[in-house]
Amino acid sequence: MKTDVEIAQEAVIEPIQKIAAKLGIDEDNLEFYGKYKAKISASYWNELKNRPDGKLILVTAITPTPAGEGKTTTSIGLADSLQCRGHKVAVALREPSLGPCFGIKGGAAGGGYSQVVPMEDINLHFTGDFHAVTTAHNLLAAVLDNHIHHGNELKIDVRRVVWKRVLDLNDRALRNVIVGLGGKINGVPRESGFDITVASEMMAILCLANDLDDLKLRLGRIIVAYDVDNKPITANDLKVTGALTLLFKDAIKPNLVQTLEGTPALIHGGPFANIAHGCNSVMATKFALKLADVVVTEAGFGADLGAEKFLDIKCRLTGFKPDAVVIVATVRALKMHGGVSKNDLSEVNMEALGKGFENLEKHIENVKTFGLPAVVAINEFPTDTAEEIAYIQERCQKLGANVAASSVFVNGGEGGIKLAEAVESAFNEPSNLKFTYTNDMSIKEKISAVATKIYGAAGVDFTSAAKKQLMEIESLGFNNLPICIAKTQYSLSDDAAKLGKPKDFNVTVKELKISAGAGFIVVLLGNIMTMPGLPKRPAAENMDIDIDGKITGLF
Repeated sequence: MKTDVEIAQEAVIEPIQKIAAKLGIDEDNLEFYGKYKAKISASYWNELKNRPDGKLILVTAITPTPAGEGKTTTSIGLADSLQCRGHKVAVALREPSLGPCFGIKGGAAGGGYSQVVPMEDINLHFTGDFHAVTTAHNLLAAVLDNHIHHGNELKIDVRRVVWKRVLDLNDRALRNVIVGLGGKINGVPRESGFDITVASEMMAILCLANDLDDLKLRLGRIIVAYDVDNKPITANDLKVTGALTLLFKDAIKPNLVQTLEGTPALIHGGPFANIAHGCNSVMATKFALKLADVVVTEAGFGADLGAEKFLDIKCRLTGFKPDAVVIVATVRALKMHGGVSKNDLSEVNMEALGKGFENLEKHIENVKTFGLPAVVAINEFPTDTAEEIAYIQERCQKLGANVAASSVFVNGGEGGIKLAEAVESAFNEPSNLKFTYTNDMSIKEKISAVATKIYGAAGVDFTSAAKKQLMEIESLGFNNLPICIAKTQYSLSDDAAKLGKPKDFNVTVKELKISAGAGFIVVLLGNIMTMPGLPKRPAAENMDIDIDGKITGLF
């Protein structure tokens, strides 16, 4: 089979005006970025806001493994399949980050014959949204250090500066740095570091803002440091909120592209799914729901991370309510959860498949706990057997979940027709979204609710540092905010080595942070890396471009 980039390069791409026309968008409401990309005018919302919403499908997955699950590929393929069945469809996705693209993960534009295009542009600089986040974040950092240098009128405690700098690359050497060296003219020396752009609170803000005014309010609330009396210092205090908002004047607008089969795709924003909430922007989702009859969207990593945050944070803030939740699973990944090594996944092992199925079972249980219909998508691989597929289907049906095998990677939209039918069937089931916790619960109670109900933990422990941070957060009056738990994506627990469905475990809260602009409390379980490193052999080593502009090695 051809590589993803070869398939994308051979595709016949429609001018973006034709794709927009499928959703009823005229050229006056588009801002063009070449022939195949456009932003949708923010002012167009005034024409759309009173329309009824379409159906919303949330695509999530089992706990990720190195075997691969194919969540984005399934999301894109499902949208194409629903279009094949006559629906007016849009798919709403996150933008890929350059760090993982050049590192180990590759891009995030789908794969095989279920991709969004132009794939090269989407995986590289796209329309500049990430540049806007990076620049605004670093402007705030520069103004903060400049304020300290010029007399420190706000009495900022340089030991309690919490705002680092960001870069959209994987670079472990920048995790911990000292700024201000080289003498008095170069500022005040202090410890700092870099995060990757997608971990910036500003990325979360971009994706949760309802419009530019809301974004401005959120940017102003960002806490960058604390003064000598432990009072929070915000962007508003530094008087740069207007300048920060200016940098987002175009980035706030959703991006419109297309799938290989011409299904409209709104791709906008890209927060990490562990350190932030892992969903595309509210702007893109709300536009899509007004423009299409059916919207397919996805949340990052497994259902315990991305889907929980989509529902407990994004839906809580916006009123969105999925009509169905698709859980992507593979035979290979389930066998890995059952204890099979990556090299032996092509061999039939029904015992391991049965044990690994417990992971999928927990995710189905969680979706139903939220009061939503569950659909399992079995993303097929060539090594899967009919016996293995039938086993998963039978167990899913006993749990009351719709289930269908999907081959969208190889066959595009036609390979997901049965999955589309299963989703259509789920539309007839009751959908009554129930959050994991209420706003008035204490932060401790909220953490416990997610840990015990969603992860299956027996309890929650707090380090002494976390207890102090919790007391400070409560004293500052942030109790009513939702929580955004950052933990490993590789396990339902906070221990990446515990695959499948761990039992009799506690999780440990090591740190809490206030994301006042985004509007949630970040709760860190374990050591979460906000600036990834490159592997021994980065994907970048295989990438090239020739004199004619043909790109190779991008995936």
